[in-house]
Amino acid sequence: MTIAQKFTVDDREFAGKRILVTGGTKGAGEAIVARLSAAGAAVLTTARSALPDALSPKLFVQADVSTLAGTETVAAEVMERLGGVDIIVHSVGGSKSPGGGFAGLTDQLWQDELSLNLLAAVRLDRLLVPHMIEQGSGAIVHISSIQRRLPLHESTIAYAAAKAALSTYSKALSKDLGPKGIRVNTVAPGWIHTSASEAMVKRLAAHSGSDEETARQGIMDALGGIPIGRPAWPHEVAELVAFLVSDRASAIHGAEYVIDGGTIPIV
Repeated sequence: MTIAQKFTVDDREFAGKRILVTGGTKGAGEAIVARLSAAGAAVLTTARSALPDALSPKLFVQADVSTLAGTETVAAEVMERLGGVDIIVHSVGGSKSPGGGFAGLTDQLWQDELSLNLLAAVRLDRLLVPHMIEQGSGAIVHISSIQRRLPLHESTIAYAAAKAALSTYSKALSKDLGPKGIRVNTVAPGWIHTSASEAMVKRLAAHSGSDEETARQGIMDALGGIPIGRPAWPHEVAELVAFLVSDRASAIHGAEYVIDGGTIPIV
């Protein structure tokens, strides 16, 4: 089933818009690319690995945006191939930390989590936002996580800390850029059914010597359950992002939208 079949998509809504989506070949990032492309945008996406055979985005850059050199490569490609950017969606992120809590986190793991989940967005914004300021318009969405409020002490301490910093950075950026015509918002998903989330399940199972179902239930228990009874699907996150970067959300700025099936148990 395609994005257009899941929701009714206006194939001209983003016509003429130039969009960068980082981490757009898997999970929510892949769904965001598909959703915005279906609405007529020219979407350039990135990934650390080569483009999978099953995917065919029109504009793709292989680069590791967790490094300064990688972000510089992406920014240069955006300017050369798109001539600038109207919308930025920082979807790249993830965790490769083992289970075992704080004691299992080395300095290198901390640096890796911060570089991927925080500094990639900071560096690309620094390189591309000045062009948005010159044109006097734009929209940015940073994909954070409910882990910034509900960190899993067994597995996501560094990831959660990096995403908390990303949310704080996003709020500060919104104060700076709002008067310049650029909207900045954050989307904080809960558990999304992706290959990355399943990889985390496998890591936890391997660390604890249990099976994957036990590890999966352990994550659910640590989150306090998901009232709707399931993780979010990537296309549901993509639909929220599409709304926030559209003109329909022209007065929404400096906000964070949680999409977690009711996981966070407080107002």
